[in-house]
Amino acid sequence: MSGLSEAAGNEREVRLTTIGRKSGKPRSVTIWITTDGTHVYVRSGQGMSRDWPQNLVANNSATVRAKGGSFEVTARHVTDPAEARETTQLVANKYGIRSSSPKAEQAVFELTEVPS
Repeated sequence: MSGLSEAAGNEREVRLTTIGRKSGKPRSVTIWITTDGTHVYVRSGQGMSRDWPQNLVANNSATVRAKGGSFEVTARHVTDPAEARETTQLVANKYGIRSSSPKAEQAVFELTEVPS
């Protein structure tokens, strides 16, 4: 398990820093993070209307900061509906909240740690 996967399993919230698609400046948000033990996911309950998902679509490089460290990541927008739906269960298991919002399932990103 990578450091990012471990952080995703242990931390309730992390700090995600993206690059602003218009400004080019770093933009940070505190966000929930989940993992199935192999893949790490973040998602926006408000869908693609938030800035950070739009920033990840424009530039898939980001940084995740957790108590376990700081991780440079690349983000893959999850467009497969079945894979996106699976993250709903991951959120439910970790946070005790079940939101099957179509908006949330449109703004799911798999994060992969960039080797240092």
